[in-house]
Amino acid sequence: MRAFPVVMLSVMLIAEGVAATGAQAPVRPQTPASRDESGIQKIELTAGRSTVLATDFDITRIAVTNPAVADAVVVAPREILIDGKSSGTISLIVWGAGQRLQYDLVVEQGISSLQQQLQALFPGEDIQVNANDEAIVLSGHVSNNDTMLRAAEIAAAVSSKARVINMLQLPGGMESQQVMLQVRFAEVNRTALLQLGASMFTGAGGYQNYVARTTTEQFAAPNFDNSNPLQPKLTFSDFLNLFLFNNQTNLGIVISALQSKGLIQSLAEPNLIAYNGQEASFLAGGEFPVPIVQGATGTVTIQFKEFGIRLNFKPTIAGDMIRLKVRPEVSMLDFTNGVTLSGFRIPALTTRRAETDVELRDGQSFAIAGLLNNTSQEDRAAVPILGSLPIIGPLFKSKSDQASRTELMVLITPRLVRPLNPDEVPPLPTRPRSFLPAEDAIGEQLQGGGGAVDAPTPDLKTDGKQKK
Repeated sequence: MRAFPVVMLSVMLIAEGVAATGAQAPVRPQTPASRDESGIQKIELTAGRSTVLATDFDITRIAVTNPAVADAVVVAPREILIDGKSSGTISLIVWGAGQRLQYDLVVEQGISSLQQQLQALFPGEDIQVNANDEAIVLSGHVSNNDTMLRAAEIAAAVSSKARVINMLQLPGGMESQQVMLQVRFAEVNRTALLQLGASMFTGAGGYQNYVARTTTEQFAAPNFDNSNPLQPKLTFSDFLNLFLFNNQTNLGIVISALQSKGLIQSLAEPNLIAYNGQEASFLAGGEFPVPIVQGATGTVTIQFKEFGIRLNFKPTIAGDMIRLKVRPEVSMLDFTNGVTLSGFRIPALTTRRAETDVELRDGQSFAIAGLLNNTSQEDRAAVPILGSLPIIGPLFKSKSDQASRTELMVLITPRLVRPLNPDEVPPLPTRPRSFLPAEDAIGEQLQGGGGAVDAPTPDLKTDGKQKK
């Protein structure tokens, strides 16, 4: 009877010793794992973080499907260290003595430094960042246009190689993602010209028997023709404005007196439609050939250069606001300042260009004005000494004054547009009567349900025509 308590005490000591050493006690997993519909346990962790998975058996081998997403290392007989690397879902398989377990490792992308920066700069705004090597996607809701555009600019500055996709939504924003740009180019070109000059000449014959000419070479004057020395002649390429010749004295004068004014007005109204964030281009003009000499071979190739009215614009829709990057350009051929190369007459280009960024609402307009170009040119020529004589000195002088003024204005109006539904398409313009009358159609002449048949014998018409 006394030995019973001793035996019971020994059993209790043995049990306590086993619990203290923990050699055979099961260890509960330290990482909570949920089960999906297929019964596979799922472990969730964040990229850049680690967790420990504990099992209730000794581990003999493990395997992961993609170490780039998550890696696992056995650090104890019953513990596995799991490191999350990048977002994704992979499988972890654990083998033990006669046992095997499978887990789904779900690695989620943590809060990036860009999202932390945006949350610090725009507190209270719902901005979510999803970034990879090729693109940065901004999603969520913001309260105003400025926050939406500034967030995209910050994301673009963080990574110059990744493309920024701005999907931030604004309250009351329109669903349209297409912008139609109505542009009007108005140009006025005024020119004024004043020319004045005189050339006197005399030919052989009469009592004078000599040949003479005065000219400043600024305007066309008679030229000597000495093909026959006994009968020298004067040839005229142009009589200019005034021509006077006295047959008795063989004395003549050619006067250039011209005053002109010109006015050129041009107007172009191109309309363009572009998708949000995409650049569109318009050209109303043409191309002119430019010869290019190829290296040492001397081969001449032709390259065409564009000219005319050009417009490039890139819209960015931010709710009910439209941010535009506009680059209008007007160019025209200028043969006066052109060059001649290998027999080719190559004109120069007179170009007026503007580039700006604006922000305005649907239907609002802005104008690019003040593009003025004033040109003034004065040419004077005189015969030395003779041009300084009083009274008759102006006969030995010539002048040419030319002035031009060009003014260009560009008026731009962006509008948010959407495609038309089939029931909204307006009808096409039609003629009041059909192009071909129905009775003249071949289908009206066929008999017997189709095919070719002999034509019936025509009857006598009411207009008196005889049967054939």
